[in-house]
Amino acid sequence: MSKHHLFWLGTGVSGMACLALLSLSVGAGDYGLPKIIGYYFHTLSPDPHMIMVMDTLRLPRTLCAVMVGVCLSLAASLLQSATRNPLAEPGLLGVNAGAVLGLVIGLTYFDVESAHGYLVWSGMGAFTGNLVVLVVGQLMGKSSPLKLILVGVALTATFGGLSNYILLSNQVVLDQFRFWNLGSLAAADMSAMAIILPFMLAVIVVTVLLARQLTMMQLGEEQARALGINTHWVRIGVLLAATVFTACAISVAGPIGFVGFLAAYCARMVEPVRLSLQIVFSSLFGTIFLLVADILARYLIQPFEMPNGVILALIGAPVLIAVVHRGGFRALLAVK
Repeated sequence: MSKHHLFWLGTGVSGMACLALLSLSVGAGDYGLPKIIGYYFHTLSPDPHMIMVMDTLRLPRTLCAVMVGVCLSLAASLLQSATRNPLAEPGLLGVNAGAVLGLVIGLTYFDVESAHGYLVWSGMGAFTGNLVVLVVGQLMGKSSPLKLILVGVALTATFGGLSNYILLSNQVVLDQFRFWNLGSLAAADMSAMAIILPFMLAVIVVTVLLARQLTMMQLGEEQARALGINTHWVRIGVLLAATVFTACAISVAGPIGFVGFLAAYCARMVEPVRLSLQIVFSSLFGTIFLLVADILARYLIQPFEMPNGVILALIGAPVLIAVVHRGGFRALLAVK
């Protein structure tokens, strides 16, 4: 790891730590940073209300921001490498919409209520979306990043239309689903995160194991096979890992878009070739972007709050348009 990488790593970790402290000090209750530090270092005698605010509201959503940011950024990094498309991201390619459709089916027809049920049904929907994306990406190769985005638009419209059709038949599920569908960390729950944590850690290990093979595959299919890499099994690993990452994020926070795109794109600017380093920086940037969005969501329209998905869409959409307009993806494709 070069000095350049160490600089960005130190900056990212420091920024993430500062944002986590700020996240713990913003929100319901008049408890600023000094009281937060005193609470966690046991130099302050907390009242019952403070314990409730910290342990039930602020700490869970801060931890949730870290987990969801890591999941969405790593899913995007895997999809970008497997499809050789630097614009790939679960929200842009219809994977999130597939996960939402799966969850809507579970909520409507199978009375899903538990976090484990959310994970399973959103996972089945995400699997369908990821499968379509990887098949289309394999057929297109690296000819046009924008074509895959157009496929994602079509998938999002199709899955979204089916979800809306099902929801209109069940008013109770529609009311339960409406706010969650915008993407928010407001309902972060420690028990739900405890359920998804083992799955998340398992696919992080899978991602690390796939990193070298995916980096070699950027040289081309024939060269990768000549180096002894089984590209078929690598793509299956990517499919499963990206599916679980997406399902983990959506099951606890709803379909939050643009986090993966922004994080993976910034990671490629720091390290354009080695996926093993890209996933480290992508995780850091994803966590940072989601923490910033969550802090703004709680601060901008106090005493109410905005969904995190809205904040990230307002940030991510202009960046995506600028990248496409300036042809920034061409430089990233050129290094492959």
